[in-house]
Amino acid sequence: MNKDKEKTGSAVRIIPLGGLEQIGMNITAVEYEDSIIVIDCGLSFPDDDMLGIDLVIPDVSYLVENIDKVKGFVITHGHEDHIGALPYILKQINVPIYATRLTMGLIENKLEEHELMESVRRKVVRFGQSINLGQFRIEFIKTNHSIVDAAALAIYSPAGTIVHTGDFKVDYTPVYGDAIDLQRFAEIGHKGVLAMMCDSTNAERPGFTPSEKSVGSTFDNIFAEHTDKRIIIATFASNVDRVQQIINSAYRHGRKVVVEGRSMVNIIEAAQKLNCINIPENTLIPIENMKDYPSQKMTIITTGSQGESMAALSRMASDMHKKISITPHDIIIFSSHPIPGNEKPVTKIINALLGKGAEVIFQDAHVSGHACQEEIKLLYTIVRPQYAIPVHGEYKHLKAQAHLVEELGIPKDNIFILSSGDVLELSKDAAAVKGKVHVGDVLVDGLGVGDIGNAVLRDRQQLSENGIMVVVVALDEATGTLVSGPEIVTRGFIYVKESDELMEEMTQLMSDVVLDLVDRSVTDCGKIKSTMRDSLSEYIWKKMNRRPMIQPVILKV
Repeated sequence: MNKDKEKTGSAVRIIPLGGLEQIGMNITAVEYEDSIIVIDCGLSFPDDDMLGIDLVIPDVSYLVENIDKVKGFVITHGHEDHIGALPYILKQINVPIYATRLTMGLIENKLEEHELMESVRRKVVRFGQSINLGQFRIEFIKTNHSIVDAAALAIYSPAGTIVHTGDFKVDYTPVYGDAIDLQRFAEIGHKGVLAMMCDSTNAERPGFTPSEKSVGSTFDNIFAEHTDKRIIIATFASNVDRVQQIINSAYRHGRKVVVEGRSMVNIIEAAQKLNCINIPENTLIPIENMKDYPSQKMTIITTGSQGESMAALSRMASDMHKKISITPHDIIIFSSHPIPGNEKPVTKIINALLGKGAEVIFQDAHVSGHACQEEIKLLYTIVRPQYAIPVHGEYKHLKAQAHLVEELGIPKDNIFILSSGDVLELSKDAAAVKGKVHVGDVLVDGLGVGDIGNAVLRDRQQLSENGIMVVVVALDEATGTLVSGPEIVTRGFIYVKESDELMEEMTQLMSDVVLDLVDRSVTDCGKIKSTMRDSLSEYIWKKMNRRPMIQPVILKV
């Protein structure tokens, strides 16, 4: 069967398993009869109320239940919100991965960390190349983004062609490689496209996104104006083009470069191996050799532009970095915009750096990697899809793109703003959301994956707000009489040394409660614990308007 030729019959199903109503955790299943391909497999970072959680990955129960249909992962680019969950999900769904060169290099770094290199099949795909997976043929198309080797996907199915843009912008003068392949998009559009899933991140912004190259002149100006200072630049670890331009400016101004931050070092090493970055000889030096050069001849490229608490820049700002201390002779450049929700930690770090006398620049040293309104309209105009499916963004971003698409003449009934879990069935004759599959967040805490649920988070929330009290009593196993206690231990509730009277009152209350239960011959530990907890909780609420977690412990001796 010619997989490019449309046929009547089954519809193709688009099932986003994450990445909608939020920035991050992008993963979408595309299904036709007995075949499923999975586009991207990203993570997101925890919300403020997810205390102690390291990462959030998608619930892929639907893929596990349909494992016989899953043919592989096709990955658009190497950002964490598109590849970060792969090592965790591959342990449940071990299917081949298809990606472009640098994207695969970054994925392989993760697989090595998780000892999965031997067990996972991988194939590097070139731009313009197609792969056959079950009922699908997938073509990788060159795009531009804030990371090298970003791709869009043309997914050819018997029901029609679906174009997935990935994260993209239209950059006619990229730092590395070729410009976006608009010609190929137009050719595919000319043949007929059933649906386009398009990046919505900047759909609220009018105009065009400036070229990544425009940042290079900004760096040159900053380097020229600050010849007497050490320059520290914080940016996204994955923005290899940005790092390239910083290195170019440093080299032109006779400076040495140190790369600091584990993720930054790993990505630059991967980019060097694949010749995706050009570093002049003797420009990059180890951090240990920094002391051999005057500070005004040094440039440090670091992680931490989003205020991450353990990133290198945060450790510098809080005097926790072992090898770099901030001084009034430093200028720090934030070459990024805060991701929504990160404004507070970024501001906190800027204030800490300013407090040490350093100069901080946090404007005009960044351009986005996502398409603004005119670029989105350009792509829709040349691809001419029958149906529009905005993706990658919060609801307001998806809605903004839907409005743009309507202006271009696509009927409102042909625009679908989906929620994660929706099953959109598409054919040339009809399109509708038909049902929902199970989706959700799986929380990663240390080495534990999915063992932290809502009940544990609620407990952590209560502990963080009100603290804990442990009440220990010892009862005679034979007679049930009180042998010792009660002893009360508190953490995060009150400062015990300044609350002697309150502690005595609570101890006396617990003693009275336990003795009363013993007198009434109550021996059930559950009953004793609940009575102790209720009595003490009521007392503390009346006395202090607080609700600490109360944990009675009964020892039988």
